[in-house]
Amino acid sequence: MRKRNKYTYEFKLHCVEAVLKEYRSIISVANEWGVNPSNLKLWVDFYKKYGVSGLYRKDKQSYDVAFKFNVLETIDKEFLSLRSACVRFNIPSESAIIRWRRAYESAGLSALRTRPKKMKQPIKRKPRKSDKPLTREQELLLENERLKAENELLKKLQALTQTNKKHKP
Repeated sequence: MRKRNKYTYEFKLHCVEAVLKEYRSIISVANEWGVNPSNLKLWVDFYKKYGVSGLYRKDKQSYDVAFKFNVLETIDKEFLSLRSACVRFNIPSESAIIRWRRAYESAGLSALRTRPKKMKQPIKRKPRKSDKPLTREQELLLENERLKAENELLKKLQALTQTNKKHKP
């Protein structure tokens, strides 16, 4: 899985000003600075609507059920795109709205109350302290741990392939 880039406020402002003040295209600025053009377009829209404060990162923001429902309802009534809904409601990521929509469609209004469950973090083993060879019991415990991890990975892969088959037309 690719790690997300987190851009600084100064970097975003520089890119947005290159588009708005230097009258350059979003594509040329995005190519020059190695930014996804879609992200740059979103930054420009946030800047136009909220000024410089629209470029600050909004980490771990939580929204109440009424707000989430209002966003979904407005998108349906006014046929808004995800990007324009993000700008209008000051939501930093389109993926949040997508998650809300899926939750609402699958379980109704009550699903908007809860946050999605986080994946369990794997148990970290303590590093070995000595260079002595492992006992048979220790070897079996390590093999058991590896096989459990492999089994979990295969289960997740199977679940992903089943969900992909459901979503294909």
